[in-house]
Amino acid sequence: MKRHVFTSESVTEGHPDKIADQISDAVLDAIYAEDPNGRVACETLVTTGLAFVAGEITTSCYIEIPQIVRETIYNIGYVEPVHGFAYKTCGVATAIQSQSPDIALGVDKGGAGDQGMMFGYATNETPEYMPLPIMLAHKLARQLSEVRKQGLADYLLPDGKTQVTAEYRDGHVARLDALVVSAHHKRGVPMTRIRSDVKRLVIEPIVPKHWLDRRTKIFVNPTGRFEVGGPQGDTGLTGRKIIMDTYGGAIAHGGGAFSGKDPTKVDRSAAYMARYVAKNLVAAGVADRCEIQLAYAIGVAEPVSVMVDTHGTGKLSDGAITKLIRELFDLTPAGIIRTLRLRRPLYLKTAAYGHFGREDAEFPWEELDRVKDIQRAARHH
Repeated sequence: MKRHVFTSESVTEGHPDKIADQISDAVLDAIYAEDPNGRVACETLVTTGLAFVAGEITTSCYIEIPQIVRETIYNIGYVEPVHGFAYKTCGVATAIQSQSPDIALGVDKGGAGDQGMMFGYATNETPEYMPLPIMLAHKLARQLSEVRKQGLADYLLPDGKTQVTAEYRDGHVARLDALVVSAHHKRGVPMTRIRSDVKRLVIEPIVPKHWLDRRTKIFVNPTGRFEVGGPQGDTGLTGRKIIMDTYGGAIAHGGGAFSGKDPTKVDRSAAYMARYVAKNLVAAGVADRCEIQLAYAIGVAEPVSVMVDTHGTGKLSDGAITKLIRELFDLTPAGIIRTLRLRRPLYLKTAAYGHFGREDAEFPWEELDRVKDIQRAARHH
C-alpha cells in the first residue's frame, strides 16, 4: 500500500492578502456593472492605516474607488481603528493609468491579453471535484469567519488561517493527519477559551469524525497569542495567494494571479476554462483525475498548446482526450468569455475561499452542462 501525506492551506477574508484581492475585484465588479467592455488590471496593497490601489484601467464609466475600498473593508469586518486598520480612518491612495495601446492592439481583435500558461484540474475525491485538503481548509476558514460574524465568539477578529494535512493510501484519502486553525482575537482572551471554542464551533461542525483518529494532530493558535493581525500585522498584496485560490498545490500553477483582472487576461479566464473542461471530463467518467494546461501567445486567439494529464486514470488516452477537448470547446479568449459569460460583475465573490469548488456561489465554470456531449464524443474516440 502506497502512503503519502499532502497539505493545503487557506485564509479568511480578513487576511491582508485577501483584503487586497477583494478590493481589486470589487473595483473590477464596479466597472463591469457599468461597462462590460472595460479593461481592468487592478492591484492593491494594504498596510497599517493605508490602502493603495494602482493599475491600468480603460473604461467609459466613472467609479469612486475610495468609496469602493472603504465599503469592501467594512464588509470584511475592519471597523475599529484600534486594530490598526479600519474602513473610516485608513488612508486610500490611487495611481491609475490606461491600458497600454500596444496590448490593446492584440486584445481588440480577439487575441490573448498576454502570453503564459494556465492550469485547470478536477478529481472525483470530493463531491466538489476538488482535492480534499484545500476544500476542508476553505470550509474551516469560512466557518471561522461565520462564527465571528454571528457573534458566537465575540473576541474574534477578521484575520485567520487554516491548514489541513490528509493521509492518502493508494491515491485515496484515508484519514486526516493534522489540522491547524489560527484565529485573530482581541487582547486578554485566555488561550484555553479560544482553543475550546475553535474546536467546538469551527472544527467539529466542518470536519467529518470518520477522518479523525487518536493520531490526528489538532493545533489551534500554535504560537499562543494572535492579537496583532490584518494589515497591522502583515502587508497585503493582490495575487499573493494563488495556490489557495486554485487547488492547494495539488497540481502545477502557471504563476498568474486572478484578482483584479478582466477576462481578456487569460491568466484568469483560461484558468477558469481549464477548470470547467476538467470538471466536466471527470464528471463524464472520462478520468478520475484530470489536469489541463493551456498556453497562449499575446495577441493570438488560439492556444499555442493544450496538454492533458489524467495521472493514469483516463478511460481514453491523454492524446485522445486532448483531441476531444479541441473538438468540443472554444478555447480562444473570445470563446471563453462567451461560454462562461464573463463580462459581468461576478468576481468579488471569488476573491476569498477559493475560485473553484464553491457551493455558495453560482460560478459558470463550475457548471456540469457538457457531460453528455463529452460522453457522446468519447464513444467515437
